[in-house]
Amino acid sequence: MEWADYLARLGATDELLPLLADPADPVLRQEAYRLFFLSLSAGFLSTFADPDLPDFVPAVNTHLNASSANPDFVYYQATIDGTGVYRIAGTRGDGLFVLLDISAGGLGVMDELGPSLGMIDFDTLTLDAGGAFALLLSAEKPLDWHGDWRQIDTRARTLVLRQASYDWGAGRDGRFTIERMDKPLAPRRLDAAETQRRLERLAGHPKRYAGLWLRHMAGQREKKLVNSFEHDDWAGRGGVSGQHYYQGLFKLEPGHALVFETALPERVRYWNVQLGDALWNSIDWLNRQGSLNGGQARLDSDGRFRAVIALEDPGVPNWLDPGGWSEGSVMLRWTEASSGPAPTLTSVPLAALRTALPPETPAVTPEERQAALRHRRRGVQLRRRW
Repeated sequence: MEWADYLARLGATDELLPLLADPADPVLRQEAYRLFFLSLSAGFLSTFADPDLPDFVPAVNTHLNASSANPDFVYYQATIDGTGVYRIAGTRGDGLFVLLDISAGGLGVMDELGPSLGMIDFDTLTLDAGGAFALLLSAEKPLDWHGDWRQIDTRARTLVLRQASYDWGAGRDGRFTIERMDKPLAPRRLDAAETQRRLERLAGHPKRYAGLWLRHMAGQREKKLVNSFEHDDWAGRGGVSGQHYYQGLFKLEPGHALVFETALPERVRYWNVQLGDALWNSIDWLNRQGSLNGGQARLDSDGRFRAVIALEDPGVPNWLDPGGWSEGSVMLRWTEASSGPAPTLTSVPLAALRTALPPETPAVTPEERQAALRHRRRGVQLRRRW
């Protein structure tokens, strides 16, 4: 293939434009082009992945914010061969939890989608006094290995590691290495045919990757999930197995805000709510309060969580900033919960917002908001996102 051939394959991505809510809207079209470039950038990280020379690379982050990436998670992915033997070692860190999802496929350039084959919670591993661990993954346990071992399905092709944190930037992040143990370390140079094969996949990746999210949003619109929710399980499609996901669309009418409200499970390990734009990109969580988690949120005296989605700061602690979007996505996650309470969205005139909230809801001044946003921004930057 020549350069023009790669560009032609990349150019076919514009076939996705009819999936937009209004394909003629110049703003949405430019946002779609942004998503296509984002997909290309993210895709390069997995294009030359080698299961014999595995490496944990960023899956999504503050800049690669497609797929409604969770602001509380730092994600890494690695490509493996389920017939091999892999050693993962490092330190767990001080985060809320570290989970390793083992899948038969993935979202990488050379992957095909496949089901989740199991999840490993690092809190089940043997940790030394400094939080260090060593874990072996293989279809059969080697006779000479006496530490932590987990059996994996020979269909395994992708590992996705998530570090969760309520208090961003506090404590130590985990550090992780991965290496294949049943083959010698023998890096090799790819020939022209293999390099071409991978670059062809990369050039086609934006159409595949962005297409997943644009089709998801089109499906939400077809289901008429405006200011309402459906329950979904994203396991095998990039989600955490066994996690309750409530997802839908928000729509702000002029002069109105939306009150997001939910009960909480009696027991829950982790939860968050977050907003996304009309293309299912997460709202910029570095600079905006577009998400809140169980450690950041303020609960009302009745034990319920209420937040306000509004284009301008409504002066309440639980503001969810949609980043200038009057229409977009909203998602709630309950992880390892005793139940999965369903949230609601209620449109309220801005002039009557205070009467729709409990009387004890504090007022947040512009100065207090600035301080909170700066604290949030520092916390994001202190995490190991790359």
